[in-house]
Amino acid sequence: MENNLSVRPANLPDKIRHYINGEFVDSIDGETFDVLDPVTNETYIQAASGKKEDIEAAVAAARTAFLEGPWPTMLPRERSRVLHKIAHIVESRDQQLAEMESFDSGLPIAQALGQARRAAENFRFFADLIVAQSDDTFKVPGRQINYVNRKPIGVAGLITPWNTPFMLESWKLGPALATGNTVVLKPAEFTPLSASLWAGIFEEAGVPRGVFNLVNGFGETAGDALVKHPGVPLISFTGESRTGQIIFGNAAPFLKGLSMELGGKSPAVVFADADIEAAVDATIFGVFSLNGERCTAGARILVQRDIYDDFVERYAAQAKRVKVGLPSDPATEVGALVHPEHYDKVMSYVEIGKTEGRLVAGGGRPEGFETGNFVAPTVFADVSPDARIFQEEIFGPVVAITPFDTDEEALALANNTKYGLAAYIWTNDLKRAHNFSQKVEAGMVWLNSNNVRDLRTPFGGVKASGLGHEGGYRSIDFYTDQQAVHITLGKVHNPTFGKANAENSH
Repeated sequence: MENNLSVRPANLPDKIRHYINGEFVDSIDGETFDVLDPVTNETYIQAASGKKEDIEAAVAAARTAFLEGPWPTMLPRERSRVLHKIAHIVESRDQQLAEMESFDSGLPIAQALGQARRAAENFRFFADLIVAQSDDTFKVPGRQINYVNRKPIGVAGLITPWNTPFMLESWKLGPALATGNTVVLKPAEFTPLSASLWAGIFEEAGVPRGVFNLVNGFGETAGDALVKHPGVPLISFTGESRTGQIIFGNAAPFLKGLSMELGGKSPAVVFADADIEAAVDATIFGVFSLNGERCTAGARILVQRDIYDDFVERYAAQAKRVKVGLPSDPATEVGALVHPEHYDKVMSYVEIGKTEGRLVAGGGRPEGFETGNFVAPTVFADVSPDARIFQEEIFGPVVAITPFDTDEEALALANNTKYGLAAYIWTNDLKRAHNFSQKVEAGMVWLNSNNVRDLRTPFGGVKASGLGHEGGYRSIDFYTDQQAVHITLGKVHNPTFGKANAENSH
């Protein structure tokens, strides 16, 4: 098996630069960092490494565009037209985007293509929503009318992760721009390539100068400066819970608006009356798609004792058949993990798992892949709830399976981690499905389904999985200030102070 053949996409830039006020620029101090190809772990390009000064330049451009430019005051329909153009351009370049994303992140090309199309869909959704959006009016007939004004807030700081980077950037860029804000995007340092394409897409679609700015760099420097900048009233962050805590602390003195989608260790609960074949298919996909590098992965599978042995056997057999391959191969189902640092982390959990559970599939490098960040889909059975592989987010193609007997035990196990992002429930008992969903500590629940999202629904988690919600109107809420305006229509009913003494003083 030849595994040293990364397929370099066409039209790679010579270097990845920042994009500030409509221009591609290097860092003010000239510093760069290496970007690796996950199949060979060799440096394939340099990226400008942003610091406080670069963030200050980007925020200044974004503030000027917000205060003096046309973007915030354009009619919703005009902004909507620009967003539809963005969606159209993204869709027409889906192959190029997918090739760059796959090469840079190690995602299988077929899945990267799906993510590029979904990025277009995110823009289209918010382009439609801002035109159709209605705001509340409250009437007291003949006496008073109250209505709500929505106003863009200013410069939004967007900090995005390295898993499905282009799609997750679109998820924040779409609503932030639709509502009339300007933005500074700080993409993840592991995967800066696809983010650099936004600049050309936005220019072509007619986004005014300074509305979109991008600074590459590390969380500790560029991300930190963005969070602490007094001219950035909003921060939307997707990433690890620990980083979320640091951002929360650093944003506190400025009382910034925060939206944070953080880690997860989501349970998939399979009851004895479930359709086992559908449950196996969905839970295989739920943890091995996107290389297992997904926050909503159903990484803990809880299975009722009556079907446990049968489920584990089927699951392990199918996991062994999942096709690991080069990210550029359309038949690949699991590609290369994003970066050697992350590969080491995931492999350390695989070793821990061997002492905590019964290894029934995978457990190391797949055959034929001696180099690069390849991990065979790994399945541990009989995992106890106090095991680290049950409690901690691994963020790779590794799953823990645990048996339960009763509904109460299943619920206790499902809720037994610090996270609360998603939950997947497999049962044909209608009452149980609804009652269990209400009691499970998760921001999102899927019944007899894998993660199929409707863009109108709120996306977010509870506990250590996040703060706030985005998606649909919740994104519009986050990126706008709501101002209540009250108008008196009839006689003014004022309580009067100070009138009585006026007569007495003459």
